[in-house]
Amino acid sequence: MNTLHLKASACHPASINLPGSKSISNRTLLLAALSDNISEIYGVLDSDDTRYMLKALTTLGVKLEYLPARSVNSGLNIRIYGCHGKFPQQKADLFLGNAGTAFRPLTAVLAIIGGEYYLHGVNRMHERPIGDLVDALRVTGATIEYKGQNGFPPLQIQDNLQQNNFHISVKGNVSSQFLTALLIALPLTGKVYTIEVVGELISKPYIAITLNLLKQFGVNVEHDHFQTFRLAAGQHYHAPAQIYVEGDASSASYFLAAGLISGNPVRVNGIDAHSIQGDIAFVNELEKIGASVQWGEQFIEISRASNQYIKPFDIDANNIPDAAMTLAIIALASKGTCHIRNIASWRVKETDRINAMSCELRKLGAKVVATNDSISITPPAKLHSDIHISTYDDHRMAMCFSLISLLGTPVYIDDPQCVNKTFPEYFQVFTSMCTPV
Repeated sequence: MNTLHLKASACHPASINLPGSKSISNRTLLLAALSDNISEIYGVLDSDDTRYMLKALTTLGVKLEYLPARSVNSGLNIRIYGCHGKFPQQKADLFLGNAGTAFRPLTAVLAIIGGEYYLHGVNRMHERPIGDLVDALRVTGATIEYKGQNGFPPLQIQDNLQQNNFHISVKGNVSSQFLTALLIALPLTGKVYTIEVVGELISKPYIAITLNLLKQFGVNVEHDHFQTFRLAAGQHYHAPAQIYVEGDASSASYFLAAGLISGNPVRVNGIDAHSIQGDIAFVNELEKIGASVQWGEQFIEISRASNQYIKPFDIDANNIPDAAMTLAIIALASKGTCHIRNIASWRVKETDRINAMSCELRKLGAKVVATNDSISITPPAKLHSDIHISTYDDHRMAMCFSLISLLGTPVYIDDPQCVNKTFPEYFQVFTSMCTPV
């Protein structure tokens, strides 16, 4: 296994260009492929997860053209020839790695339009539940068979029988991606549908991203406080001629945290107060615990006054589950016990993040109390040095624990290449803003 040693470092003032948002990139690629026209998407995140989506679309017969790079944006620029809501290839074997933002929406779309499709991924993807989505799709007439354990991938999809049941229920407390998948797929029928969310809907901001993008592609969805969603008949996808992908707000969290921890100003470029991503609310949480925030046009800058310390916190992180992982590391820089609550979704991510985070924080000497949906962290008087951090093939574990080096503590990050899932250049960018001490 590869290991990266990060020396105890100081973060100097820096300006960072963010990669494109994974959530926006994969949703936009799929919507463009289903549209009735040609569109150009700029700043698509270049990572494992988006590569899986792009490969799947190509396998399904979507015509893609890669456009020249532009100095004003990073990532991929792609021209997509929309398929009018029906993929040319009606039979395909799709390997989707551990990319939930590709697997769940493609499952719904292929189940709705019908055909013979086998969807599978890495072992961890086969441990991530999908039964609630499959149950909802079967109500529409979809024929989906589990090829392994019931309720989990891999999946075999056959023709859709198009039953006349236009009211669907889906549980909201496992993954917001299930609802996103239905919202993307059902307009392809051209029929009226109502989706009822059973229980509390987690990660509402990710649904807000979906609704925002659907509207950009010509599909309007009405909802009552994110509990009941109504799709009108006769809608179809029509892409904007040009689409620009926002910088990734979740990836921004590590650099913004560096500005808080170090006190030196760190600016992230590519997002601002008008972002459609819910993780932008992470900035507000940093401000509450001691950060100085500057909002600008297409940037956010974080620093901390020399006389301001990082305050302990107690946060309901339901709406910022990914960025909340960064708060678990910031807790080590506080002067007391910190609580992160309402994070049950951590259990079904790339790994069980509550267990993984608890284990690695304890290695560093922290006292950790974990429940099914929360974690409490008490920092030690002094962190243990040169600890090997296991990353569980989870990109966010690797990126989060890189911040330990800014707490005056050298650390080893095992399997650092797992960041390829969303941010292949992360460690080059991170170390460029750090000076060993």
